[in-house]
Amino acid sequence: MGMLLSEWRTVQRGLSSRYANEKNRRIQKTQHSIQVLTDAGSWIAPYVAELAQEWESAGHTVHIAHAVEQVRPADFCFCLSFSKIISADARKHFKHTLVVHESDLPNGRGWAPMTWQILEGKKRIPVTLIEAVDNVDAGPIYLQEWIDLDGTELNPEWRMLQAHATQRLCLQWLKAYPSIINEARQQTGEGSLYPRRRPGDSKLDPRKTLAEQFDLLRVVDNKDYPAFFEMRGRLYEIGINPKDEMKNDG
Repeated sequence: MGMLLSEWRTVQRGLSSRYANEKNRRIQKTQHSIQVLTDAGSWIAPYVAELAQEWESAGHTVHIAHAVEQVRPADFCFCLSFSKIISADARKHFKHTLVVHESDLPNGRGWAPMTWQILEGKKRIPVTLIEAVDNVDAGPIYLQEWIDLDGTELNPEWRMLQAHATQRLCLQWLKAYPSIINEARQQTGEGSLYPRRRPGDSKLDPRKTLAEQFDLLRVVDNKDYPAFFEMRGRLYEIGINPKDEMKNDG
């Protein structure tokens, strides 16, 4: 084509450089398969759908399941508001199985940590992303952020804060993968364990004031586990809703 050998070598170096840059860009934009496990009918469902949409818009494939038997092999599994323990055999389907838990681990392992801490009067609650292991909520910690409450938030309001923190942690982990694996830190200390909450835990004491039981009213769900009390041999349910506009986290 009339090109000198020296000119061709220059062009060849340029092509090689562009190929290397393109290869690096493809590596940086690696597409992953993601499995999400969440309880059927969970409060977090619409937020999981938003998270899946954002991942899919970035080129990843996402499958949402509500039982371990429904999972598909994938690169990563995110367990979000999922009440079952993921066995070692189930975790073999994934490179990493991640759990988001709302406590300063190892303290507050177990069930409904956000609810228990609100009942304890806490106003600053951590949201922690960990690797799933055989023992409940005992895996290494990857990421953590904190939710600040003012003590007036009702269930839908603090749940929204919890969900948005969960979304941010999941997105951050995937963007930082694989280097984030080297940043994991092991939990230290004996820790503590929260028990499961039952419908009976939403029972009010009519002999106590509203002020004394306000935090219990903040954690009840008007539909699934409403507040109730017993009076003169009968049970009564009551609901609680904000009179002003619901808060948001900006």
